[in-house]
Amino acid sequence: VQLQASGGGLVQAGGSLRLSCAASRRTFSSYTMGWFRQAPGKEREFVSAITWSGDRLYYADSVKGRFTISRDNAKNTMYLQMNSLKSEDTAVYYCAVTLGRATMTTVDYWGQGTLVTVSS
Repeated sequence: VQLQASGGGLVQAGGSLRLSCAASRRTFSSYTMGWFRQAPGKEREFVSAITWSGDRLYYADSVKGRFTISRDNAKNTMYLQMNSLKSEDTAVYYCAVTLGRATMTTVDYWGQGTLVTVSS
């Protein structure tokens, strides 16, 4: 079982990045997937989630209006489009799968992280 995150990098404040998370299992397309992030010295926090059908989306208040989550179940891939990036968005971003609630209060599978650095 693997979740492979990619797309991180260095970007200037106000810029954009798109993260991808490829799942090794087609069955993941049946579950809610999401993104978390962990900034240096801080706890991991929820960023966004999307149900298997894409009919419900969830965002942390800090990213609403700037980030957009989406998924392509045919490709077993989830995306996070990040616009208007701020220095406080700097973190390691992790993709995740939950077999439980769509709000991702529990996570059953974690991917490796991808580092996003926003320079001011």
